[in-house]
Amino acid sequence: MRKSGFLTLLKVVLVLTFLYLFLVSIGLMGVAFRGFGKDFAENLIKTTSNPFIGLFIGILATSIVQSSSTTTSIVVGMVASGVMTVTNAVPIIMGANIGTTVTNMLVSLGHITRREEFKRAISGAAVHDFFNLICVAILFPLEITTGLLRKLAGGLSNLFVNCGGIKFTSPMKIATKPTIHFIEGIATKYLNLPIHLSSILNLIISVIILFVSLYLIIKLMKSLVIKRTEAVLDNFLGKSGLIGILAGLIFTSIVQSSSITTSILVPLVGAGILTVETVFPITMGANIGTTTTAILASFATGNISAITIAFVHFLFNMIGVLFIYPIKLFRIIPIKFAKALGELSYKKRRYALIFVLSVFFIIPAVLIFISRLFR
Repeated sequence: MRKSGFLTLLKVVLVLTFLYLFLVSIGLMGVAFRGFGKDFAENLIKTTSNPFIGLFIGILATSIVQSSSTTTSIVVGMVASGVMTVTNAVPIIMGANIGTTVTNMLVSLGHITRREEFKRAISGAAVHDFFNLICVAILFPLEITTGLLRKLAGGLSNLFVNCGGIKFTSPMKIATKPTIHFIEGIATKYLNLPIHLSSILNLIISVIILFVSLYLIIKLMKSLVIKRTEAVLDNFLGKSGLIGILAGLIFTSIVQSSSITTSILVPLVGAGILTVETVFPITMGANIGTTTTAILASFATGNISAITIAFVHFLFNMIGVLFIYPIKLFRIIPIKFAKALGELSYKKRRYALIFVLSVFFIIPAVLIFISRLFR
């Protein structure tokens, strides 16, 4: 009993340590991008100035790293450093929301040898894909024409940052500053590297810290809460859609990964324990819960533009849920599409593979490549 308590305490301490390192990586990334100078910023903005290409960059990048938290955290760091505008960052955030659903689709492919189970698993995974695709189909053109999310997020960040005319000083920024300066000093003072080389080294170090810390946070949190999650699934889910949304939101906020939440559900749907209708509200809650990582990262920067893009991520998912879930006609659309893909995959299993490869990798990669040819 004592050993179990000690291990739990150790895991909590490690989570806090890696959370601190995650925040350090965001700050260090901003330092690295600023070191690349004005030319780098202009080239990057030109690359992402086309909102459609920004969307596909978000899909492809997130599909490769299998974590929207990683993509959005990097985007927050880039916006904070001034090398990317909020306008250019918004489509990438939307694309990241689509890309993150590749993980649960890959989990569903693990059931491919058992046809009936595979049909259910694909349906359970694809409901998240189609929900996010529908959200993008609605909000992407609205954002391009009106700047709705950008304006709403800007208003929210202004309220938060300058409440009552008091300038916001991020305590996380204060806490991480000494460590960032120390790592930055390794390249400039100890190795005496020129500014561009030190910036490249700082960027490499920041990305490594970000990936490792996020991976370990997710792994540790999963081991801390997985047993409790099973109890929640048994006792609460299926009783109410709102409870499902809340459960998905809370659990994902804790583990900092919507992929974990949805990937836990896929085998349960495959086994026939849960239905697509039951897991759908949880995936919507997971979409909102995953935005806490970007918000946390933005607070670490103390930069209003970074906080704005983090709120864009939050509002995109929140508006998607508020727009689709309350209206039954809209609510059944992603479920119908998911079940249809499940039926197709039951008849021809290759359809599932074609869907995953085309939506998450081939189409985004080809369109990005074509856009570069005609620049």
